Amino acid sequence: MPFVQAAFAQPSDETAEAADIVERFLEASMVPDPETAAKYMAADVAITFTGGRKFAHPRETTGFNARRYKWVKKKMERTDVSAGTGETIVYNTGTLYGEWPDGTPFEGNRYVDRFVVRGGKIVQMDVWNDSAERLLTRNHIEA
Repeated sequence: MPFVQAAFAQPSDETAEAADIVERFLEASMVPDPETAAKYMAADVAITFTGGRKFAHPRETTGFNARRYKWVKKKMERTDVSAGTGETIVYNTGTLYGEWPDGTPFEGNRYVDRFVVRGGKIVQMDVWNDSAERLLTRNHIEA
């Protein structure tokens, strides 16, 4: 997957490490293995999903996804990193693919995940994707 450093600079050890932490977290999340995923997160992590849904641990997001999808994976297309003072911001973008609860397959569902990495741990995760819009369309509901 392409790794892009802001301002076209060479990746620093800190930004490369933050990108690696995020990508390892996402890989564990897709298994899904919430306990391994949690190893990359601070104990007081703040996780917010589309629609303002708040979570405190990857097992909660795994449970939410288990209700929304029969299964879901990410096609990670890009990771962008921007170093800040004492923290690194990491964006991971791509598309989701999988099956809805009724077994109907889907693909091309865009997502953006934004992470704040501090002290070698993810302290904040914000998730946006097109799933809600796709569910409305599937159910012939006008938003």
